[in-house]
Amino acid sequence: MHREGIFVSAGGDTEAMSGSGPAPAPSSTAHPGRGRGRVVAALMLGMALTAIDGTIVSTAVPQIVGDLGGFAVFSWLFSGYLLAVTVTLPVYGKLSDTFGRKPVLIAGIILFLAGSVLCAVAWNMAALIAFRVVQGLGGGALQGTVQTIAADLYPLKERPRIQARLSTVWATSAVAGPVVGGLLATYADWRWIFLINLPIGAVALWLVVRHLHEPSRARRTAGTSRLRIDWAGALAVFATGALLLTALVQGGVAWPWLSAPSLGLLGTSAVLAALTVVIERRAADPIIPGWVWRRRTIASVNLALGAMGLLMVAPTVFLPTYAQSVLGLGPIAAGFVLSVMTLSWPVSAALSNRVYNRIGFRRTAIIGMSGALLILLSFPLLPYPGEPWQPALIMLLLGAALGLFQLPLIVGVQSTVGWSERGTTTASVLFCRQVGQSLGAALFGAVANGVLASRLADAPVPGLPGDLDAISHALADPGALSAAGADHLRRAVDAAVDQVYLGAAAAAAVALLVLVFVAPRRFPILAEGAEEAGGAGSRVLNASGIDKGLDN
Repeated sequence: MHREGIFVSAGGDTEAMSGSGPAPAPSSTAHPGRGRGRVVAALMLGMALTAIDGTIVSTAVPQIVGDLGGFAVFSWLFSGYLLAVTVTLPVYGKLSDTFGRKPVLIAGIILFLAGSVLCAVAWNMAALIAFRVVQGLGGGALQGTVQTIAADLYPLKERPRIQARLSTVWATSAVAGPVVGGLLATYADWRWIFLINLPIGAVALWLVVRHLHEPSRARRTAGTSRLRIDWAGALAVFATGALLLTALVQGGVAWPWLSAPSLGLLGTSAVLAALTVVIERRAADPIIPGWVWRRRTIASVNLALGAMGLLMVAPTVFLPTYAQSVLGLGPIAAGFVLSVMTLSWPVSAALSNRVYNRIGFRRTAIIGMSGALLILLSFPLLPYPGEPWQPALIMLLLGAALGLFQLPLIVGVQSTVGWSERGTTTASVLFCRQVGQSLGAALFGAVANGVLASRLADAPVPGLPGDLDAISHALADPGALSAAGADHLRRAVDAAVDQVYLGAAAAAAVALLVLVFVAPRRFPILAEGAEEAGGAGSRVLNASGIDKGLDN
């Protein structure tokens, strides 16, 4: 059987293709079989690898620093991985549209596993950071290609189910990462944090090689000109993203925002961004095509998911600090307050198709983000110091709201393009979400530290710490503080996190404005049989009867 240019069979063999000429348009009525199930298993394993490695290092930092040294630069263990994943997303998206999903996914898995082996044998902190970047280069291929293949394998009606499964795997793995990392670092050795990737990745690689089949590139491109890779565009995109994200991640942490390093990085990234636009406009087959931003549907989803990435910083970064510093919870209990979001998000995402089948993708996303806006605004209304169940309830509701927002947009935008554009489109929205997260971390970090500085200016006792990290460490040892000093710090953190949540609510409002005023009223869904050709001018309709129309 075949779906969207990808062929899977129960025995793992490629189905015979009759006739000559280009591969036929893919059918959207393929039924699931053992072959597809094994490919889905590989996708889930790949998603788990990228998610868990984004967080698994966090609880093992003391052991890593104790062994390798380099405390001053250990934050690059996270930043380097994030940078590599983010800046390579557009490149891998275009490559998967050009050469097919399978070779890109295989290359990503191999690169990720090679990086894992190198991390496990790192001899100092600089080497470990460099090898984490190698891991991230593979992780970028995994993250974008997995989401694209999931859309290739399933017709529109079934995509919410697979995307909900992937969301569940991502959320569970990301939350489990710190726990697994702490256990391995405590009872084994921190190097096992990276070695455990090998058997998981090996299984995923075998499943992909054995059961994922695509029609040959020659057949799919019969009659077309010789393939050309936009190397200049790829390098420009990579350099621009790397400098911009470095400025956002390190600004206010490694150096002040108005210092020469920050201004230099931001200025250079702006110049490179302009250069990238020029290069891509002249390229015959650009890495980031202009239609990614010219088509209202894709542009609006890019902006909306970028805003969602920004607002997600509030719960993922600042809620654990709030739970520990204000509520006095331990690390495990604080993690539980956040992790309840992973219970409601996949359920809401899985059920979202019942909503958008009735009212459409855009309206469903508007309902979800409207709920998220109200929920975020409710956080500053929590009493001080409050009870743990109160923020946990907010996170449970927020997960349900965001599940109703994100999945319809991803499924919807993937369904507006054909096979040859889906990798680029998926990578575009994921890239914008990642950039939004980096921007949110920088922006909200500055907001939190500004509020803390204002509150601590009139502290009742002298000598109190002045930034969020130092305050968190001080409150972890309350015996070293007076009762008045500890209470003042807790109230300062409470006020700072309240302002962060108000900022997150503003980001939710931006997402709503984009959906209301920028997004087309109805997403131009391609007919299932036309998705292989998938041009913007194709007749659009939907087997389920939703979102008909050419509004774009």
